[in-house]
Amino acid sequence: MRTRLSTEQRREQLLTIGAGLFAKRPYDEVWIEEVAEIAQVSRGLLYHYFPTKKDFFASIVRGQRDQLLAMSEPDPALPVAEQLRAGLDVYLEFARTHPDGYRIVHRATGGADGEIREIREAGMAANAARILAAVSLLTPVTEVTRLAVRGWLAFVATMILEWLDQPTVTQEELRDLCVRTLFAAVGVTP
Repeated sequence: MRTRLSTEQRREQLLTIGAGLFAKRPYDEVWIEEVAEIAQVSRGLLYHYFPTKKDFFASIVRGQRDQLLAMSEPDPALPVAEQLRAGLDVYLEFARTHPDGYRIVHRATGGADGEIREIREAGMAANAARILAAVSLLTPVTEVTRLAVRGWLAFVATMILEWLDQPTVTQEELRDLCVRTLFAAVGVTP
């Protein structure tokens, strides 16, 4: 029996179903028909919300990215090292409790088209700007610092993916490793 949902509830339901499917399988192995069947709606209704499969996928990636950014907003009242730890705690907890969403943002976009890469890049740029603003309180920001922060963000994404796939260290150990690595990369002692 089909459940009657508001427009926004239906859209969110479709995005949630899609997030789960895209996190577990490559883009080409997820079918719009399957999403519609799970949601118990017509394929046409899904296309009403998202004109193409790519638009559907882009909405999922954008939503997961935005959720991560909102949840990890730094508290400027904290010392820099504590801001970083707090942000990483939120980020790691999101990855642990929403592994599908994390994988979508950081793994599934690797071979995707330009629009999907731009969504991910915007998230990386927002995180880099946050970190550089905090680091600037400890040391002048140079091009080397900018490069180190961008490299560190890629390092963290890779480490979290590895941790999700093979959790051989605790969440706190991974956080502390990431904190030490950033400060070493930018050449400051917190």
